[in-house]
Amino acid sequence: MIRTGALDVLPVRTAVPALERALDAHGAAVLCAPPGTGKTTLVPLVLAGLVGGAAGNGPVRKVIVAEPRRIAARAAARRMAWLLGEQVGGRVGFTVRGERTVGPDTVVEVVTTGVLLQRLQRDQELAGVDVVMLDECHERHLDADTVAAFLLDVRAALRPELRLLAASATTDAEGWARLLGDAPVVEAHGVSHPVETVWAPPAGPVRPPHGMRVDPALLTHVASVVRRALAERTGDVLCFLPGVGEITRVAGQLTGPLSDLGVEVLQVHGRAPAAVQDAVLAGSAGRRVVLATSVAESSLTVPGVRVVVDAGLAREPRTDHARGLSALTTVRVSQAASRQRAGRAGREAPGTVYRCWTEAEDTRLTRFPSPEIKVADLAAFALQAACWGDPSAGGLALLDPPPAGAMGAAREVLAAIGAVDGDGRATGRGVRMARLGLHPRLARALLDGAREVGARRAAEVVALLSEEPPREYGDDLTAAWRAARAGGDGYAGRWRQEVRRLASGVDGARTGRGARDGAAGDSRHGGGSGRTGRGARDGARDGGSGHDSDDVVAGLVAALAFPERVARARGEGAFLMVSGTGAETAAGSRLRSAPWIAVAVADRPATAASARVRLAAVVDEDTARLAAGHLLSTADEVRWADGEVLARRVERLGAVELAVRPLKSPPPALVREALLDGLRREGLGLLRWTPHARELRQRLAFLHREVGGGWPDVSDEALLARTDEWLEPELSRARRRSDLARTEAGQALGRLLPWATGEAARLDELAPERYEVPSGSRIRLDYGGPQPVLAVKLQEMFGLAETPAVAGVPVLVHLLSPAGRPAAVTADLASFWREGYRSVRAELRGRYPRHPWPEDPSDAAPTRYTKARQNRG
Repeated sequence: MIRTGALDVLPVRTAVPALERALDAHGAAVLCAPPGTGKTTLVPLVLAGLVGGAAGNGPVRKVIVAEPRRIAARAAARRMAWLLGEQVGGRVGFTVRGERTVGPDTVVEVVTTGVLLQRLQRDQELAGVDVVMLDECHERHLDADTVAAFLLDVRAALRPELRLLAASATTDAEGWARLLGDAPVVEAHGVSHPVETVWAPPAGPVRPPHGMRVDPALLTHVASVVRRALAERTGDVLCFLPGVGEITRVAGQLTGPLSDLGVEVLQVHGRAPAAVQDAVLAGSAGRRVVLATSVAESSLTVPGVRVVVDAGLAREPRTDHARGLSALTTVRVSQAASRQRAGRAGREAPGTVYRCWTEAEDTRLTRFPSPEIKVADLAAFALQAACWGDPSAGGLALLDPPPAGAMGAAREVLAAIGAVDGDGRATGRGVRMARLGLHPRLARALLDGAREVGARRAAEVVALLSEEPPREYGDDLTAAWRAARAGGDGYAGRWRQEVRRLASGVDGARTGRGARDGAAGDSRHGGGSGRTGRGARDGARDGGSGHDSDDVVAGLVAALAFPERVARARGEGAFLMVSGTGAETAAGSRLRSAPWIAVAVADRPATAASARVRLAAVVDEDTARLAAGHLLSTADEVRWADGEVLARRVERLGAVELAVRPLKSPPPALVREALLDGLRREGLGLLRWTPHARELRQRLAFLHREVGGGWPDVSDEALLARTDEWLEPELSRARRRSDLARTEAGQALGRLLPWATGEAARLDELAPERYEVPSGSRIRLDYGGPQPVLAVKLQEMFGLAETPAVAGVPVLVHLLSPAGRPAAVTADLASFWREGYRSVRAELRGRYPRHPWPEDPSDAAPTRYTKARQNRG
């Protein structure tokens, strides 16, 4: 019996007539309705003709509702079935990865977006389907964006009568309306009660989150705020935390003390058992604390909540293409998400939100969460686009285009695993991978691993990689595998279910059959590339009953999934991945002493130079070569290293050196380039610079600066750019550093003089090496400064009224005492004789009485001798 009373109180009911008119007129619409208004449960039933004024009279339509999460899909189907007074599997059913509950009478089917994506790839027309509703489209999950783009293609080319409805829990719907061809936007207003905000930041310092790590001090603070909220307010408490690990730790701090007070602590997340999810959604007579991930922001409505405690954190996918690392990371919640969370406290009555940050911090939060297409690994998206027939995704109607760099990296991965051809089109192998409902990296590991170790064992390891095991399983993939086999926890149950799905999927791929709806699913995370090149092991031939140890199997499958993360030891607990990224294992880990490992899960702390290994398997070099064979290379390497030319033949696996042999006769061109690199790194001082060579370089620099024309630039940068013109043939003949040290730089520099114009002959005229002073001495000029310097004894300049000049530039005269010590510096000799000389004469004539100190030096005879010697001469 239909529960009419429950249906009549749903606020979205008032918007249903406008929604039906919009769909009748345009075939597409956007519905904006706050959480708790019934958009997910009432609207599909009305569109299917199961409830409402036309129920039983009008045509029954087949409706598919796409949810971003499995937990939301199950909950929505159960709620709709309850409203109809039926069990799930009757007129309302659901399909999620590994689980399908539908019947012959099902007309409303709730699926995950991943399941719908797989279904569209197999049946682009969606035969028999009348309406598709994309729920929670404001969350901008990548699968949802992709499904929307594919559905718009279907409407445009195959099914113009197919109705599309995008449902959002926010009013920011303009983008979706434009995407759906300027579709009408219908708004439903829920019952909105006031929500008081209490700012409850930690009293002490808290380290910011990084990767999957959250400071335990923050979690302790969140637990204390929950206890405070229970004491200060009435009703149930809904506490938002970023992930399962944080929920478990906070629950550990609350369960004991609150149980004594009769308060039940429940956990809601994607891994929670169905019974727990049902208990949360059913409500309770006693008080409850519900610890939840972001799934409770809008996908689920938890009854009885009057208080929200918000830790202020969320999880988003991130990809570090440079290091080959992709994983979920902890970020600050956006303003939009924090408003969604706060609104859960005011759905049934006035409520309160405790925010574990300051009001000032709130203004600095980002407005909206990042669209997944902007930040996630796009390998799965690129494969779906290629299978759809649009490898570049340029023809897809997307709210945000995929970043070019991320798409390029994704296509490289797909090409390496044989999923696409040289033009980016999906291969037959790629189509089989896409139908497995896995990330392409994991699909590659499953297909190729099954040939090596058998379908069952490959499926068991891939199932571990598709959903990261709980932390208590440890960082050793083999140990985690054994724990899952023996485990009785919720993770082990889901793992066994996924193993069955994957094993049957491999069999379907081998025979060319597509996976059933229930065997397809979300493809959100993973990584890797490469192809196996050897024949099947015995274990593959007998379905996985071969003699390979668990270590061998786990290592091989992990390496096939993540070949660029195969890593060789370079010290106790320290490894180098073939991608070039360093990695470190935790203290006490069994992995620390392994010569090779295959890293399945890793993140990089903000202050660390290396990635932190969170899950890996022991492998050997043969397995590493097999899995990452596309990265194997042998090359002659000639480079400058540690001050010398290093010539060797190197066999590499990516960044890891496997074998090194000296190269006895390296190619001269490579040697020349290595020597040139040495000159760039260590400078031209590697050449032989005699005093004459240094002086010549200074003279040429002076002429280039002051005269220009054809006089060369002899700065380091200019000389290194013109080595072909002045350092040949010596550079090409050199084989090592010592050969450079024997190359006379002055002789080489002479090749740069402007010989062709004849100006080279004027070098001594324009920039003479020596200058003849009045005494007859030829004094060397110093061109090392901004102007030439002439350092000469004062008495040798007597009688010279004008300052010497070189190439029109006044010389800076350093006048020296008879002992050769500085006495004065001038660029205006006439002025010095008039004004400065008297003080110098007064100071030095008593110290050097044997030398002439005339009162008028401008009229005195220059001399290089003492007065006695001058008189004798």
